[in-house]
Amino acid sequence: MEVILLEKVENLGNLGDRVKVRPGYGRNFLIPSGKATPATEEHIKAFEARRAELEKAAADALAAAEARRDQLAGLSVTIKAKAGDEGKLFGSVGTTDIAAAITATGVELERSEVRLPEGAFRQIGEYTVPVHLHTDVNAEITVIIEAE
Repeated sequence: MEVILLEKVENLGNLGDRVKVRPGYGRNFLIPSGKATPATEEHIKAFEARRAELEKAAADALAAAEARRDQLAGLSVTIKAKAGDEGKLFGSVGTTDIAAAITATGVELERSEVRLPEGAFRQIGEYTVPVHLHTDVNAEITVIIEAE
């Protein structure tokens, strides 16, 4: 299946690229989420008519993500959680907890933007957490987990 990308998609292509994808990926994810449109003649003409508008929207989204990255630079948040004597948490600190703590500081952050490749934290301590704000914009924050 050939589609035209309406925005930059990680590991696939940039705005306006015509790419071949598996039919299920195009039909079930790219097209319903508004990231692509089928590469038919009428869609190609409609895309070319809207190209400047889409490029401006993509540039605005990138600028907003870079501004948020600047706000997050050097940010450190402290999360208090119940823990045992050895420093092991009763439960864990995950993406939802980290996103809520950062949002409380005044910087909007979605749960899906927080990346925890090794899973939730189960020990008290200081951790560096990667944050994925945009396809081209990443940041790192420091999360300190303390016992209550």
